[in-house]
Amino acid sequence: MSDGYYISKKTDDICDDVCGQGSKAAATISRLKCVLRGFDIRTLLCLFILIPFAILAIYLHGQKLTYFFRPLWESPPQPFRTLPHYHTENATMASLCSLHGWGVRDSPRRVYDAVLFSNEKDLLTVRWKELYPYVTQFVLLESNSTFTGLPKPFVFKTNKDQFSFVEPRLTYGNIGGRFIKGENPFVEEAYQRVALDKLLRIAGIEEDDLLIMSDVDEIPSAHTINLLRWCDDILRSSTSSLRTTCTLSSTTSTARAGERLCTVTVRKTRYAHFRQSDVLLSDSGWHCSFCFRYISDFVFKMKAYSHSDRVRFSHYLNPNRIQDVICKGTDLFDMLPEEYTFKEMIGKMGPVPRSYSAVHLPSYLLDNAEKYKYLLPGNCIRERQTG
Repeated sequence: MSDGYYISKKTDDICDDVCGQGSKAAATISRLKCVLRGFDIRTLLCLFILIPFAILAIYLHGQKLTYFFRPLWESPPQPFRTLPHYHTENATMASLCSLHGWGVRDSPRRVYDAVLFSNEKDLLTVRWKELYPYVTQFVLLESNSTFTGLPKPFVFKTNKDQFSFVEPRLTYGNIGGRFIKGENPFVEEAYQRVALDKLLRIAGIEEDDLLIMSDVDEIPSAHTINLLRWCDDILRSSTSSLRTTCTLSSTTSTARAGERLCTVTVRKTRYAHFRQSDVLLSDSGWHCSFCFRYISDFVFKMKAYSHSDRVRFSHYLNPNRIQDVICKGTDLFDMLPEEYTFKEMIGKMGPVPRSYSAVHLPSYLLDNAEKYKYLLPGNCIRERQTG
């Protein structure tokens, strides 16, 4: 006590030991005790248990979390303006064109169908049989490299006899892969698409021709192509895209049911595979993603195509798992729907609804139903041997 003031210093024996003459180990333990004195032991136990589980959950489901919060970090693209699609077998082309707000031509446009081919022999057959009456020239390019740089044979060249029905109208080309290790798969894909553009010019495409630009598994219907080759003024309506809203069977596609673009470009000879217009012609064909006869083909595509990064774990390639996914209609890559609103995303979660309808499918498919039964409803079991 000095001049009416009282001075007191609170001490802590444990922490005081840190500055004492004890051993270095004792000093370290004392410091740790000082730090931990402010924490409840139950809180510490919870942290030690929860933190490893949180790290494991992020490792296993981080991609799902990212996709779930997509509406927060990515804005949706410009919405499409969808045009109604009118068709009946008995209508004249003049009346069909008029229903769409278009004029009718004196003669039909020439049609070019251009594809990059990997190994989808069955789907290519269905596609070309569907389009054969209206296509002027079929243009196909294949490479001995996948988009991910894996070596592959020239599958079409080896099986060319199966497609002899298009031989008089076929422009075929192949290109060697660059096999650059670690390169982004989209770079190799772009390289091959540029080569396909050059092949189109060799095939003789000209101004005002109709060019179908889509993957092999994105199949425009024959009547859609016939409509667009006969109708005039379709550029003025900016109708340069087709939306394929159906899979051949919901049980045949392991990818989540979704809308794919089957792009048609008029008066343009550059091959591209991106959005070409804000206008879509509805119900214009079929998209059958991952529609393969053999399990081995599923495995190959999962490792070969541009989105191979979705194979985050090796067990995704397990044949038993793939077969189970096909029959259940769940997602092959265990992903959430790629949507831009929580409402749409939640609405599409879960297995693809099973369909038993085989109405409005390509006629060649139904005429050869036994051969292609794996593409039809009720046939989800796949074969294991290579095709």
